[in-house]
Amino acid sequence: MRKLLMACLLLAGITCLGQNACDVLIKNGRIIDGTGNSWFYGDVAVKAGKIIAVGKLTDYTAPKTIDANKMIVAPGFIDVHAHVEGAIFQWPTADNYIYDGVTTVITGNCGGSASNLKNFFNRIDSLHPSINIASLVGHNTIRDQVMHHDNRLPTTAEQQQMESLVEEAMKDGAVGLSTGLIYIPGTFANTEEVVGLATMASRYNGVYASHIRNEENKCVEAINEAINIGKAANIPVEISHFKIGGKGNWGTSNITLGLVQQARQEGWDVTIDQYPYTASSTNLGVRLPDWAFAGGNDSLKIRLHDPVLRAQIKKEMLQQLQKYKFKNYSYCVVASYSADSTYNGKSITDINKLMGRRSKATEEAETIMDMVEKGGAQMVYHSMNEDDVKYIMKYPFCMSGADAGVPVPGKGMPHPRGYGTNARVLGKYVRDEKVISLEEAIRRMTSLAAQKFQLKDRGLLKEGMAADIVVFDDKTVSDHATFEQPHQYSTGFYYVLVNGQLVVDNSKHTGARSGIPLYGPSKKF
Repeated sequence: MRKLLMACLLLAGITCLGQNACDVLIKNGRIIDGTGNSWFYGDVAVKAGKIIAVGKLTDYTAPKTIDANKMIVAPGFIDVHAHVEGAIFQWPTADNYIYDGVTTVITGNCGGSASNLKNFFNRIDSLHPSINIASLVGHNTIRDQVMHHDNRLPTTAEQQQMESLVEEAMKDGAVGLSTGLIYIPGTFANTEEVVGLATMASRYNGVYASHIRNEENKCVEAINEAINIGKAANIPVEISHFKIGGKGNWGTSNITLGLVQQARQEGWDVTIDQYPYTASSTNLGVRLPDWAFAGGNDSLKIRLHDPVLRAQIKKEMLQQLQKYKFKNYSYCVVASYSADSTYNGKSITDINKLMGRRSKATEEAETIMDMVEKGGAQMVYHSMNEDDVKYIMKYPFCMSGADAGVPVPGKGMPHPRGYGTNARVLGKYVRDEKVISLEEAIRRMTSLAAQKFQLKDRGLLKEGMAADIVVFDDKTVSDHATFEQPHQYSTGFYYVLVNGQLVVDNSKHTGARSGIPLYGPSKKF
């Protein structure tokens, strides 16, 4: 009997030695590995935060086994256009991103970043949010540190100081330089100033990501400027939230996208990102001419109270509106107005009527100036065309970017893109309307994004890569956030792993916070 027992124990030991132990084993999935190749049935083994095997894994065991049951298993999505500074420290679980399949974001876009990236990354490292975070360094942030809101070109010393700040940020781990040339104070910069900063970022192997100077009537000129900056600085270019706004410009995306295609054909690394909606979102101040903001808020208020200057501001506002071919400001809807939250969700036309003013664009312009003087508002602008959105989406070098932060649940009426960007692409545009294929959509959300921003261990389901993984049902994945009810999470993502930790388990956020800061290639440790 003793010999029989010993033989059984020996046999059991031999069997165990023939098995590979891992932390998480995902079985029976349709694997889309991020390359753009077709799906295949297989399994994924995860250990110590890394993917250790992909394929038919019959000899692996794990304390946590997930039966994907023919659902899609893909790399975690990388959102290339985020604004999470500040908000991530208030809501580190980043539920809006996690429930949309996002495991990594690139923040610091549109020219605005943390003013000290070394400190920012250290805080992220201590915080351990639920998502990974990389960051660009913002031109507006740097210019404000050196020149404040002055409407002038920099002196030689100021230019050198700004370039030194870019150099410092790149050494601290920035993945590149961003501009927001529609915003104060970036709008006061000329092309040469930006080229100088981009050249510094290029020396440290960075990317130039730009909210271009104009996305509407002068979009062609603005795209050409971004491409020319890339050429002059010898730096890869990413054109942010690529769109064409203003009713008078609808249908011209073939022209604007053609500029990008031509640049790539000539050998320049130019790519774009997009959110899949026909409305944009930014502040109310962009409706006023740039010069009105020179010198800061005090100077703005002086101008708004000067009858001659106020009349000139209004004149230029109405000229802009006429070029957009909108009759009034009904396309402008308040997302968040701190001076009076009852305005949230209402259009400028609605608010104008509430104020007892006539339903004319001239009086709506007065309402806008009054609101800007009282601190301004975050807005949603319904200014794009669905056909242009689809045309741009078909471009193979177009990535997904929600252009969002981490919203406070239930607060304000933010753009729904902050909740549903990826699910909307996968549900509406892939499954329902077949604008692009599932494999192609995932390639852009994963490996293309990782390649562009040089996140070398992300974006692919491959042995040795970081275990950022999503498991979702392609037949049911859906976005639910709307302009009327934006605070709604996407559904269909059943499991989400970040660095090997299960952050979503059976559609529920576990509270796990396994995200880390991700650094650019020139980070000095």
